Amino acid sequence: MLNSLLTVEIFFYTIIALVIFEFLLSKTLSYLNTKNWSDKLPKELEWIYDQEKYAKSMKYEKAKHKFSNISSILSFNVMIFLLIFWAFWALYNYLTIFTSNVILLTLYFFWIIAFVQTIVWLPFSYYSTFVIEEKFGFNKMTKKLFFIDAIKWLVLSFIIGGLLLALVTWIYTITWTYFWIYAWVLITAFSVFMMMFYSSLIVPLFNKQTPLEDWKLRDEIEAFASSVGFKLDNIFVIDWSKRSSKANAYFSGFGPKKRIVLYDTLIKDLSKNELVAVLAHEIWHYKKKHTLQMLAFSIFQTWIMFYILWITLTYNEVSFALWSKMPSFALGLLAFGILFTPISIIFWLIWNIFSRKNEYEADHFAWTNYKANKLKSALIKLSINNLSNLRPHPAYEFFYYSHPTVLKRLNALDKIKKK
Repeated sequence: MLNSLLTVEIFFYTIIALVIFEFLLSKTLSYLNTKNWSDKLPKELEWIYDQEKYAKSMKYEKAKHKFSNISSILSFNVMIFLLIFWAFWALYNYLTIFTSNVILLTLYFFWIIAFVQTIVWLPFSYYSTFVIEEKFGFNKMTKKLFFIDAIKWLVLSFIIGGLLLALVTWIYTITWTYFWIYAWVLITAFSVFMMMFYSSLIVPLFNKQTPLEDWKLRDEIEAFASSVGFKLDNIFVIDWSKRSSKANAYFSGFGPKKRIVLYDTLIKDLSKNELVAVLAHEIWHYKKKHTLQMLAFSIFQTWIMFYILWITLTYNEVSFALWSKMPSFALGLLAFGILFTPISIIFWLIWNIFSRKNEYEADHFAWTNYKANKLKSALIKLSINNLSNLRPHPAYEFFYYSHPTVLKRLNALDKIKKK
């Protein structure tokens, strides 16, 4: 009994320590990132930004940093409060009044947490959208659309997340030895399904996707795709301008379900040749199976996660660490999510390293197979229009950036040119 209580205390203080560790790590990296801020236009950016645009980008960065500090400090204090004062156990214990079914208990528990979290953070999201993004000219969203989006995401989370959680919990209740394998297969199947059908099932709930009607641009894209041996039938435009002025493009799906999606803001900001250069970059991601590589990495990560979850749940003390008086799958799952933090950080870093490598490769392909300077001018335009921070602290970039900074990408393209 004494050893069990000691183990519970170890798990509890480990959970507290990991919450503190993650908070301090993020604050340290955020502070380091401010060290690279400058009111004067740095020499290496003079060919990209003018002084006025650079000053605006710094103001934007500082506004986001200040807001992030406030929200993260609040989040940290709320989590510590909930852990120390047994709030999660109190919620779970209260729910046992209404049902003893493990699946329902788990669903109610996480649904309530998700709902409260949404209500608490909605004002922060509102401020970010209608104060910060509005101030710097990015927000195009109406307040009505903002709240409709919030409701839609909450309902989708309840339905899709709830269904997956219910299935994982059900698997847990009917099998133990192979729980982690069956759960991993379930999540993998869902990930592949969403990768194929996300654009056709989820995106239309929020945005209209219409086939590209600019036939000159379409012909230019298809001509390039054909020249590099890439069959491309589905080119869509998404009405992103009703939410933001920021621009992007992406590939989704694979096989017959693959499609290129262009933001209407991207078509507005870039010339036809610049758009094709950007799409040449995206085509290389697909030709080199970068998306499938990252999916495979995600599947491997999920395999590791469920295996460790299975091992963790063999210790009843994990759920006891949240002050539960009985073993609980829901509390054990929540505690595991925190205990998994160091490993998830490692996976996150590896993911970003591979992603940045893939971006350089795709840039190289676009540069050498299309009109070289068009990719460069497109990257510069997008950086200026999005007020991008091109000089983050190296440590901050290493942890958080899935893409190299545009400055590094441009310098890498210049090296190709010199060769």
